[in-house]
Amino acid sequence: MNRLTDVRGTRVDPPLMLGPAGRTAAGGGAGAADAGGGTSASAQPSPQEQGHKHEHEQGHEQGHGHGIRAELRERTADLQRLKAEYDNYRKRVRRDRLAIREIAVANVLGRLLPVLDALAEAREQGEVTGGFEHVARALETELAGVGLRHFGTAGDAFDPAVHEAVSYRSSDRFDRLICTAVLRSGYRVGVQLLRPASVTVAGPPGGP
Repeated sequence: MNRLTDVRGTRVDPPLMLGPAGRTAAGGGAGAADAGGGTSASAQPSPQEQGHKHEHEQGHEQGHGHGIRAELRERTADLQRLKAEYDNYRKRVRRDRLAIREIAVANVLGRLLPVLDALAEAREQGEVTGGFEHVARALETELAGVGLRHFGTAGDAFDPAVHEAVSYRSSDRFDRLICTAVLRSGYRVGVQLLRPASVTVAGPPGGP
């Protein structure tokens, strides 16, 4: 820019002029600042939007909690079923073991019944005395310890499930079937019958 000369001959610089472009630039800067401020204000969510977001998060957490509780109940039910099956298995095994034991004991004792019959006959004849008597009693005690029981007594009511009638006579003295004599004792182990008692039976006229 050229310098100007005043009336006294002194050179001076021309005044600085701001044109429309400068004002436009300044106004543009202010507008940009206003636009930036407006963008910052609009980025903040409204209270209503924040409430909806909070409710959504709570609903998601509650649904997840319900799912965990349902799975826990299912696993608990599975464990209870497994425990019940195991308890039933243990009971079944124990019952089977007892049954096998009774069968084994019954097989052994069944072979000893003729020996017991011989002892009973010898005792009736008075031949079981002294040391022999001691041995006989020890044997009977040991057999009783493994569950052997003998039954059959004169005067018992006749029961075809445990008595074997060898003979029958009618009598007005009886109004029901009665075992009048035991010819051979019966034996059982627990609830298992080894041998019925052989008996004579009397009952009212007309037969059983």
